Amino acid sequence: MATEPEPQSVLSPLTTAAIFLVLTVEEGGEDTARDLLADLGGLTRAIGFGAPDGRLSCVAGIGSDAWDRLFDHPRPAGLHPFTPLQGPRHRAVSTPGDLLFHLRATRLDLCFALAGQIMGRLRGAVALQDEVQGFKYLDVRDLLGFVDGTENPVGPAAREAVLVGAEDPAHAGGSYVIVQKYLHDLDGWNALPVEAQERIIGRTKATNIERDEDDSHVALNTVTGPDGEEQDILRDNMPFGSPGRGEFGTYFIGYSRTPDVTEQMLRNMFLGTSAAPHDRILDFSTALTGTLFYAPSADFLDDLPDAPGSGTAADAAAAPAPASVPAQAPARPAPDGSLGIGNLNRSTPS
Repeated sequence: MATEPEPQSVLSPLTTAAIFLVLTVEEGGEDTARDLLADLGGLTRAIGFGAPDGRLSCVAGIGSDAWDRLFDHPRPAGLHPFTPLQGPRHRAVSTPGDLLFHLRATRLDLCFALAGQIMGRLRGAVALQDEVQGFKYLDVRDLLGFVDGTENPVGPAAREAVLVGAEDPAHAGGSYVIVQKYLHDLDGWNALPVEAQERIIGRTKATNIERDEDDSHVALNTVTGPDGEEQDILRDNMPFGSPGRGEFGTYFIGYSRTPDVTEQMLRNMFLGTSAAPHDRILDFSTALTGTLFYAPSADFLDDLPDAPGSGTAADAAAAPAPASVPAQAPARPAPDGSLGIGNLNRSTPS
């Protein structure tokens, strides 16, 4: 019986610190990027070994434009560039991204150390598009003052919602991830009465109890399937900011088995529904980035597919035609019954 592929640490519990790196791969930097992806698990274990309570982990995602440059392997069925959305008042932008590194730990210094190793290995092969350091704020609240991530699935429900399965067997154990960087107008938000804030969010601010509001942020992010069942994603949003520069934001990151669920949530927010012309949280929150990635399984990263053009078929096509030689007698089997040409299996690290 075949074992299920081991996923990356997308299902890890929420942590108190995170770093998000979004990079594009420069022309000619593909081999360096591949080498880093193959070594990422080892780097993470090496840095986290001395601080097991730090729960250091790192999820790597691959963007649509980079996939065919990095792998001679079928594309994940749902991988495509992030779709920009232009609503009547607000816009979800699409921004570049070939690689995502989502680093998490209970200590920021562990994330920092691993980010340094990643960027050191990739120096000259990538361009940095965005870097954000996130932190836990008070009792798991965003900078708008509300508890974030309440409805995250857990246990078997989380695996069902987040990990690709038999619908795309070549990519089982992977997950799609969408990231957006939002900046908040806190002065405008804090000028609202708490009751008005609660109607916009759809939860009470002090106690985190869901309110019955058809046009709230919570309602617009509730997506149901054809049978009426609720479709979940796994959020690992983190606050970030710089009080000195007056920057206060939320880094949205959502993992899902298919990007369709997260994309429908965003369409509800930016384009509106019959219940609301748009999500009113966007009147106080501006999306600065938007990128879709595919996070393959850990097994995929540990044994990467060949690079494009490096397969035996390409090698054979490029090889010069052999000179005419006299016909040779068929090879005689070796005493052990083999053809005497050694092991044809790819070597894998222990």
